[in-house]
Amino acid sequence: MVLLTDREVYFKCKMRIYKLPSSEVYSELETSKRGLSTEDAGKRLEKYGANQIEEIKKTPIIYEFLANLYQLLALLLWAASILAFISGTPQLGLAIIAVIIINAIFSFWQEYQAEKAIEALKRILPTTTKVIRDGKESEILSSQLVPGDIMILEEGDNISADARLVEAFQMKVDSSTLTGESKPVWKVAEVEEGDENPVEVHNLVFAGTSVASGSGRAVVFATGVHTEFNKIAALTQEVKDELSPLQKELRRVTQIIAILAVLMGLILFTVNIYLVSLPLSVAFLFAIGLTVANIPEGLLPTVTLSLAASVQKMARKNALIKRLSSVETLGSTNIICTDKTGTLTRNEMTVRKIWIPYEILDVTGTGYEPQGEFLHQGKEVSQEQIRELRLLMRSATFANDAKLVEPSKSGEKWKILGDPTEAALLVAARKNGFDWKERIEEQPQIFELPFDSKRKSMSSIHQKGPVKMAYIKGAPKKMIALSSQISVNGEARTFSEEEKEQIIKVHDELAASGLRILGMAYRELSSDFEDYQPQSVERDMVFVGMMAMQDPPRPEVKPAVEDCHRAGIRILMITGDYGLTAQSIAEEVGIISGEPCQIIKGKELDKLSDEQVKEILRGDCNVIFARAVPEHKMRIASLLESEDEIVAMTGDGVNDAPALKKADIGVAMGITGTDVAKEASDMILTDDNFATIVGAIKEGRTIYENIRKFITYIFSHETAEIIPFVLMVVLGIPLPITVMQILAIDLGTDTLPALALGVGPSESDVMDRPPRSRKEGLLNRFVIIRGYVFLGLIEAVLVMSGYFWVLFSAGWSFGIDLSFSDPLYLKATTMVFAGIVVAQIGNLLGCQTTRTSAFKVGLFKNKWIIRGIIFEVIVLLSIIYIPLLQNIFSTTALGLNEWLYLLPFIPIIFFAEELRKYISN
Repeated sequence: MVLLTDREVYFKCKMRIYKLPSSEVYSELETSKRGLSTEDAGKRLEKYGANQIEEIKKTPIIYEFLANLYQLLALLLWAASILAFISGTPQLGLAIIAVIIINAIFSFWQEYQAEKAIEALKRILPTTTKVIRDGKESEILSSQLVPGDIMILEEGDNISADARLVEAFQMKVDSSTLTGESKPVWKVAEVEEGDENPVEVHNLVFAGTSVASGSGRAVVFATGVHTEFNKIAALTQEVKDELSPLQKELRRVTQIIAILAVLMGLILFTVNIYLVSLPLSVAFLFAIGLTVANIPEGLLPTVTLSLAASVQKMARKNALIKRLSSVETLGSTNIICTDKTGTLTRNEMTVRKIWIPYEILDVTGTGYEPQGEFLHQGKEVSQEQIRELRLLMRSATFANDAKLVEPSKSGEKWKILGDPTEAALLVAARKNGFDWKERIEEQPQIFELPFDSKRKSMSSIHQKGPVKMAYIKGAPKKMIALSSQISVNGEARTFSEEEKEQIIKVHDELAASGLRILGMAYRELSSDFEDYQPQSVERDMVFVGMMAMQDPPRPEVKPAVEDCHRAGIRILMITGDYGLTAQSIAEEVGIISGEPCQIIKGKELDKLSDEQVKEILRGDCNVIFARAVPEHKMRIASLLESEDEIVAMTGDGVNDAPALKKADIGVAMGITGTDVAKEASDMILTDDNFATIVGAIKEGRTIYENIRKFITYIFSHETAEIIPFVLMVVLGIPLPITVMQILAIDLGTDTLPALALGVGPSESDVMDRPPRSRKEGLLNRFVIIRGYVFLGLIEAVLVMSGYFWVLFSAGWSFGIDLSFSDPLYLKATTMVFAGIVVAQIGNLLGCQTTRTSAFKVGLFKNKWIIRGIIFEVIVLLSIIYIPLLQNIFSTTALGLNEWLYLLPFIPIIFFAEELRKYISN
């Protein structure tokens, strides 16, 4: 038994396995064409372990934590603490150090939570592989693959283990991950001679590569750490994720704020020394206070956690975001390029009508349940019609890679493996009583020409006695054009051009009613025919009929399309379907309405110059790109990008990968999408639903607005912290707030409320506004004016009024100096401290919305708002009334009169913001 126990045995196996005939490969790896038994697979899994690459050791958690101690803002605080010690205030120095550590813990925890959230998302959609076990096709987790398993490989599949091909039909594999060669290479099942580089051997496939085209079967001989891919896995894992544009902008803004904070601190220090003539130690203390007041210590980690929370929220709504940076891009998306099948429709293909010369039959039943019947004008079909149907069903089921899975117990539904369109053909055949499995045993398959998006056809070659038969299905117009004969009453006769035109008219009528149509044909080949190339097989065919399928639109798509229209998002349909079919669906879901629609076929698109296509894309008329291939998607994405549009592009096939990568947001289908498409995408739809894309765009807009909301919230209290220092210099009054109190607000009372704004719900008009420009920064003029100026000044006036109210009530007047330990000074500064926190409660309630009234959203709809308020109230009361904290933060207890003065700050701030929204609207 040649199974893998170490790398040496693995290489011996690999060097020998490609020299063996296919028949001997099974015995070499102690398996058979029926695959492994479930029991044997379990034993091998226990022996060789899970099929997973060897993970390199990540940066120790302690190092990740320590990194938060020497980032820019932390370094500034370290400098402030040193200055505090120099100025003779070790208590302040120790407090700032404590703040650095607390902030580091907070930042580390949020980044750690964000990282864990992304890792959890990766586990939601595990990689699977189709295998043969116990003689049946099944789908298993790729991590459960073991040596001896037989993998079924189809176009778009990622290959999850090293394996030897035993069958290959027109198969090409993208091995760029191993060889660096971008061009897919042909793969065959035949024996290779010579001692070539194993990676370049044509009958071996390797983990980490993907099937570019064709299909095949391969026997696994290496999994997990023994695969060739494991060599480069460590290098792949060492690549670090780059910061998103939003995170880069925030880092830049934070650096600017930090520089301004230092400059303002230096200016205040200079003024206090040379103009006010304060002692050096006191000047140091005030400069430190102003610097600390300007530093937004918790901004970056709060943004990161808000993005991660948004990603988790999207995952619960069937949109898996692979990169945090994609969230911000979603909010700017202004064009969605979508396919039709599965995305706009339910992906429940059902054959509704069948055309056989020269009659249309109705098919009853829905979904994949093989229950229904064939009717002609409401009556049972005749024997002649049954004979024609048999010919039709051969092509429909022989040239077919889908599988129907019967329910294993009562209550379960029929399931499918493979393409839903092909599955619909199998269901129709079963309704007709056609046993394709039995027929295939009579005519065994000897070769297959897989479906190709350019050819728009698929052929299966079978041995029928002494001759060979090719059964073909594909786009009806192509089938008709390539057929020289037509089967009528079971006999092939000449297919005239007049007949072809008549059938195409029937086809167009069916397509205009929203049906998707496939044509069926066959061709008898000679016994010595060996030229299995599409151009040799798919010609001089006998046309046998058409099968028309319906995939009804999803009910939730029409409201989503309406949302897009209101939000200024344009929808382009790019589909491989027939134009009239696509137009019918587009009209039904509201993508096009009223105005005439321009349908551009793939061949017509090829003839247009880039400038002509741009002109069409710039226009206001409805346009559908029909009979399009993936290369057309790539071209359209590139042209839209050159016009500075932000594009979300859907795709599911292997050839869609370049377009998905090119688009700003590549959207892959989680159900029908290939592994390659999912890997190239930025977002995966676990329900393949267009409405999910619109929901994700809405969430992208929401998170961007939410980040602006909590930045506004933070900026407003910074103004209220800075103004006291300005008034101290201008009016010569005792400093109204201490550095310790500023730190208590910045890294105490304000932390949870800021996060609450970051995870708030959408505003009611979030999808009633045009997309945000790519060039529009996070901190625009509106955010700065709203936070620093409007709300900040109101808050500063309120808290300073409380400060002077306390002083004047006690008989204080300008020019009277107060010591830091004076009870009156302690009460006045406590009033400012409490005033900022109380005012921030009103600010928190008001900042939940930017344009619409907070009452429309619901003041407490966001449960974190209530938690944030409770949190800051508890912290505030603790600092004011607990003796130990009073000594640390220089506070004193406030009485009923002071609280009665402070509580109106909440409605004043809140209704001032509500009035601004009302006037601006």
